[in-house]
Amino acid sequence: MAFNMANPALGRRVGTSVPRSTVATRLVQGRKVALRVSAVAAPEKAATGNAFAKWEQPAGKGMGWYTGEDGYLYVDNMKVDDVRRQVPESPFYMYSKDRITANFNAYKEALEGLPYIIGYAVKANNNFKVMKHLQGLGSGAVLVSGNELKLAMAAGFDPSKTVLNGNGKLPWELELAAELGVLINVDSEFDFENIKAAAKKVGKKVHVMLRINPDVDPQVHPYVSTGLAGSKFGIRNTHLQWFLDEIKKEPMVELVGVHSHLGSTITKVNIFRDAAVIMCDFIKKINAEGFKLKYINFGGGLGIDYRHEGAALPTPRDLIDTIRGVVKELDLTLIIEPGRSMIATSCALVNTVTGVKTNGNKNFIVIDGSMSTLIRPSLYDAFQLIELTAPSSAPKQVFDIVGPVCESADFLGKERSLPTPKAGDGLVVHDAGAYCAAMSSTYNMKMRPAEYWVEGGQLKKIRHQETLDDHMRLFEGL
Repeated sequence: MAFNMANPALGRRVGTSVPRSTVATRLVQGRKVALRVSAVAAPEKAATGNAFAKWEQPAGKGMGWYTGEDGYLYVDNMKVDDVRRQVPESPFYMYSKDRITANFNAYKEALEGLPYIIGYAVKANNNFKVMKHLQGLGSGAVLVSGNELKLAMAAGFDPSKTVLNGNGKLPWELELAAELGVLINVDSEFDFENIKAAAKKVGKKVHVMLRINPDVDPQVHPYVSTGLAGSKFGIRNTHLQWFLDEIKKEPMVELVGVHSHLGSTITKVNIFRDAAVIMCDFIKKINAEGFKLKYINFGGGLGIDYRHEGAALPTPRDLIDTIRGVVKELDLTLIIEPGRSMIATSCALVNTVTGVKTNGNKNFIVIDGSMSTLIRPSLYDAFQLIELTAPSSAPKQVFDIVGPVCESADFLGKERSLPTPKAGDGLVVHDAGAYCAAMSSTYNMKMRPAEYWVEGGQLKKIRHQETLDDHMRLFEGL
């Protein structure tokens, strides 16, 4: 089973979870369809255990990323330093295929007893081999662009289990979605007009869901909070009646569900419960207008233990059980959109130390990875655990871990206590499966890295490193 607590007998690092402030709940009064509803999550008792990984396991016998009793880092059965000797590139992304499978199965098992679609959020990681693997496990796909839609179709995803989101969907993207028969979330008045036009152009009825903002505060980084009233996403709740009236008049558009997306890195499942109660009222009002909705689409992802401190985090079952009653009461198919919690813990970025330096005030470990390779720390000030790949008796110091890119913002971690490495040592940035490779760039002409995974105990390449020749081909014939 995936998502178990780590075995205490293995001596896993245990720490206290990050303190969470208590948030008062505003009283939600009687609502009409056109009323703006506002709520914040009520305090709840913290879940126990680690949702997504065991960080220490028997050497060569574990699953995913972990430290063996010999002090070396492993991914599944393979010692990372052995992988580094086999792989010609550095840095590179390294995955556990078995961990991806276990993460998916945790959601599948949690959803037993409900009609559901697990819609993998492709934006988290668009590696084609990863997508094909999840499709083979039975996953659907949630997409935010036409090219993601094309990629999903190439990977074999079922259009009927595919959802196209976005606040600025382009006409050609909507026409492709209409032609393929995927579900489309309506985000605004102009988006609805464009959806109508696309349906008429391709001559096919489009099935849509309305993206409603429940205005529940997920208490996460503002860049990944998406369900508040001030968000750029979703329709104006005060204008809901206009959408219902317009859909009734349009024979080429059928309203089949509602959608909400709260944000990412959510650590309190009662936030989903608050949103579900609000969305339930909207659904009842919409059905009272003569519609028969089939889907309730809950976007928003569970957080993971980026610090590897045993943080109290909810599991997929905690999440599903929180909203199970609402889904059953309304006899709806539940669509969920896991991305980070599906893929992040399966992968780490493996780097090589270039050297160690000091400027008199700070110590630096300089590596070949950079903000071009993995931008989350620079963009969000995000924390991802950094470790050396091998045990070391060298004295520990406090370092900033930085790359070679010509930016002061080029760091992978700040103020980390690590044994002093030497040039050529391995260093990994953990939990790099989501929003890392997908957000990489070629800034400073640092080409996007190769990617590998362990499959059936064997090392296999799943993406080639980009090269300067790939870049130059973009200019051929110009």
